[in-house]
Amino acid sequence: MGRSKNQRNPVNVLFGWVRRQSVKVKSFLGVTAALFSLFFLWLLVRDHDHLFVAAEIVHAIGIVVLIYKLTRQKTCSGLSLRSQELTAIFLSARLFCSVFLEHDIHTVLDTATLIATLWVVYMIRYKLNTTYNRELDNLPIHYMVAACALLALFIKPYTIHYVLDRFLWAFCVYLESVSVLPQLHMMQKAKMVEPFTAHYVFALGVARFFGCAHWIFQVIATGGRYIFLIGSGYFWPPMVLLAEVVQTFILADFCYYYVKSVMDGQLLVRLSSMV
Repeated sequence: MGRSKNQRNPVNVLFGWVRRQSVKVKSFLGVTAALFSLFFLWLLVRDHDHLFVAAEIVHAIGIVVLIYKLTRQKTCSGLSLRSQELTAIFLSARLFCSVFLEHDIHTVLDTATLIATLWVVYMIRYKLNTTYNRELDNLPIHYMVAACALLALFIKPYTIHYVLDRFLWAFCVYLESVSVLPQLHMMQKAKMVEPFTAHYVFALGVARFFGCAHWIFQVIATGGRYIFLIGSGYFWPPMVLLAEVVQTFILADFCYYYVKSVMDGQLLVRLSSMV
């Protein structure tokens, strides 16, 4: 009887209906939900820079979840060391820029998140290496780092700051947009994600949505003039927006299956249907 009641749950009925729809209908529903969420944030958040702070806080919460997993369960199974290393690299670049350019809450949050990420890398590489799925975590990352560095050489912000600062800022933006790929690649090969790893990746998805919303609001607030600086040879704003959108879409599919699994009361997120 309990199972029958669970099946009649409106949320389960809704997800069941969504699963039966075509890819086009699912895409339309996903875009509609995203637009509604953006509209809600636009009304709720007056200072759009607060969205950056929210993104950093959510990322930090995700790292705390990983720390809990590593300390309590004594296993790093399902975690990508390569994604954590990429995260440490872009956080180091961003912290360097933050120290010399901002000196604010971003500096504090980036420092705490970087320290926590380095600890996670240390635990996976040395303390819990016997539980590390090295054969699944095999996506090459040096190509990503090189490509992001090359792109940052040519497309970076045009400000009064030193060239190194502007290069590192562009580099960390580009690298952050692809840093989750090894983790998603690893999960796709495993076809199943453990709860704490799923919570962490979902937190990354929420953080990226906040970051993407910030840049979209910048475009809206300027009546589109912000993005059309490209007409003056200024490619940085559209590239930042593109990087945010790319990472948001990379994580969107996983977030759908995460929410679905939570609503179904499942402990594990199954990815067998992901493209």
